[in-house]
Amino acid sequence: MVTNNEVSVRKRKIKDTMEDCVFYTIIYVILTILLLIVGLPLIYVLSASFSSPSAVIAGKVFLFPVDFSLEGYKAVFEHKDVITGYKNSLLYLGLGTVINVVLTMCAAYPLARNDLPGRKYIMMLFTFTMIFSGGLIPNYILVNKLKMLNTVWAMVIPNAVSVYNMIVACTFIRSNIPNELLEAAQIDGCGDIYFFIKIVIPLSKAVIAVITLYYAIAHWNSYFDALIYLNDKKLYPLQIILKDILVSNQIDASMVYDPELAEVKQGLSELLKYSLIVVSMIPVLIIYPFVQQHFVKGVMIGSIKG
Repeated sequence: MVTNNEVSVRKRKIKDTMEDCVFYTIIYVILTILLLIVGLPLIYVLSASFSSPSAVIAGKVFLFPVDFSLEGYKAVFEHKDVITGYKNSLLYLGLGTVINVVLTMCAAYPLARNDLPGRKYIMMLFTFTMIFSGGLIPNYILVNKLKMLNTVWAMVIPNAVSVYNMIVACTFIRSNIPNELLEAAQIDGCGDIYFFIKIVIPLSKAVIAVITLYYAIAHWNSYFDALIYLNDKKLYPLQIILKDILVSNQIDASMVYDPELAEVKQGLSELLKYSLIVVSMIPVLIIYPFVQQHFVKGVMIGSIKG
């Protein structure tokens, strides 16, 4: 015989199950809409980059390439400075990211220690720079006085440490490496440097992967620093080269008298835009899978500011 309590429990479970179904349905609908908003433009760009210029101009491209063509990529890589720009960007990305990660972790570890004298005041100085800075002209004068203009170092030294990333790494270390571990290591005669290299770094792989990705993307997309500090075209990163290619393929209507030639140039110019977007995304797409397994853990733990 089923009692009234059992009936009420069953009704409550059915109600909870229905509420969960409604909730998950709403979440899936929202996520699907967001996926379409983000994914469709990317699919369109990729499809357009492999389509013919005439198809792009006519607006025939949507989800799949029309009149498959590699003209856009051929035009991009035939440009003599693209390979140089790629090499420079990879150099800035590799060298700059190594410097960023090393300095960030070296700053984050002592600031995560409660026994650091003046820790709060040092942290205040770091956070102050997040709100106030010297400005563009003082930064340019400083780089010029340090003899770094038109050098590789102008692209990697001025922004060597991100305070935000340093705070994330500091919080991660405080949350995941207990003081008891340090005390046990000190009892065994372990010094601070050895403890940092042999214990803190291996245990901080998650946050290192996160800040590495952040720094790498920042270096790859770096545009303004190159525009300010570099005059030598041989040192230009890919972003500046791609900008020059796009500008050089813009059409001045007053200078073109043949309508067919104007249409061809306009089609190639439009195709180049999509091909350049795809070309510039390749390194980031290659890097992300290697850090993806640590990404969520590092972001979630490092985001808790305590």
